[in-house]
Amino acid sequence: MPTNARAAICRGNEHPFAIEDVVLDDLQPNELKIRMVASGICHTDLAVRDKQLPVPHPIVLGHEGAGIVEEVGSEVSVAKPGDRVVMSFNSCGGCPSCDDNSPTYCYEFFKYNWDGKRPDGSSTMTMDGEHMNASFFGQSSFATYAVANERNVARVPDSAADIPLERLSPIGCGLMTGAGAVLRSMKVRAGMSFAVFGSGTVGMAAVMAAKIAGANPIIAVDVNDDRLALAKELGATHTFNAKDDAIAKISELCPKGLAYAFDTTGINKVIEDAFSLLTFKSVLGLVGASGPEDMLEFNEITLMSQGRTVMGILGGDSDISNFLTELIEYHIAGQFPFEKLIEYFDFDQINEAIEASEDGSVVKPVLRISPE
Repeated sequence: MPTNARAAICRGNEHPFAIEDVVLDDLQPNELKIRMVASGICHTDLAVRDKQLPVPHPIVLGHEGAGIVEEVGSEVSVAKPGDRVVMSFNSCGGCPSCDDNSPTYCYEFFKYNWDGKRPDGSSTMTMDGEHMNASFFGQSSFATYAVANERNVARVPDSAADIPLERLSPIGCGLMTGAGAVLRSMKVRAGMSFAVFGSGTVGMAAVMAAKIAGANPIIAVDVNDDRLALAKELGATHTFNAKDDAIAKISELCPKGLAYAFDTTGINKVIEDAFSLLTFKSVLGLVGASGPEDMLEFNEITLMSQGRTVMGILGGDSDISNFLTELIEYHIAGQFPFEKLIEYFDFDQINEAIEASEDGSVVKPVLRISPE
C-alpha cells in the first residue's frame, strides 16, 4: 500500500524548502522502498533550485541518500528488507553506454534522473492526491522515505557494519565524482604531478584519491584558506590561493608541466590557465559546470603536438555497486577520510544546512533524517 512520508519541497530560490506531507506510490517490480536515515546536500540540488538545470518545479530533491530497505519489488536482487544501502544516480541499463558499463553517460540520463517522474511517466510521489515531481536521480532523498531503483542502490558491505549510514550518505555523488575522476577517468599514475582547482567536496575527494594513486606533487588551488588547510590535511603536498598568482607558483613547482589537472570550478579562465600548465601526454579533466553560452579556447597545435587530452567527466565514470564499495573499503582502511568534510544538520534544519554550504562554512552538509 502507499506510504505516508514527509518531504522537503523545493519551489525555487524565491522560497525556503518546506517539509510537508506526501504519499509514496506502491513499488514497481524493479524498485525498493527505503527508510531514509540521512542525505548529503550537493551543489546540483541547489542548481536545480536555482533553475539552472531543466528540472520541473515544485520537486523533492536529494540524491546522496542512505537508509534501510523496508520493501523490495519482485525483480529486485541488489538488496533485501533490512539491508543498509546508499544511493546514487539512475540509468536505463540498455543503451550503448550502459552496455559498456559506463552508466554515468546513459543515453537516457535526463529521463531517468531529472524528469520528476518514472521513465514510464507515472508518479512515485503525490501530494494532496496530485503528482509531485520526485524520482530525482532515481531517489529524491530529502524525505523520510524514498522509492529507488535497483540500478541506483548499493548495499553497504558487511565490512562497514560499524560505520553509521549518516557518514556514508554523501558517497553517492560528490565524493564518487572526485575520486572516480582521479582513479577511473584520468587514471592518475603514481609519481606524476596532479593539481585540482576548487576545494569543495569534489575537489577534496580528488585530493584523497590522488594520494591513494600515489601522485606527487598533489596541488590544491582555491580562494578559501581554511579549505586549503583541510586539503593539505587530506593529502595535498602543496596548496596555493588562487588570488596569489597560483598559476605562476605551479609553473615554478612543476617546470616541465602538469601531468594531470582537474577543474571543479567551471570557470573559463581557470580551465584555460590549467590547460596552459599541461605537459606531454597530459590530461585535463573537467567536471565544473558552466553556462551553456560559455566557450573555451585552446591552441590546437599544442593540444595535438603534445598529445594532451581534455576530458569531460560525469560522475567519475562510476558504476555504482562496484565503485561505491571500493570507496567504502578505502574509507575503512583510513585512506579516504571524507568524514572530515561533514557537518550534520537535523532534517528540519535543511535551509540552515543549505546556507552553510553556500557561504562556504561547511564543505559537505548532511541531513539527519531518522535514527538508524
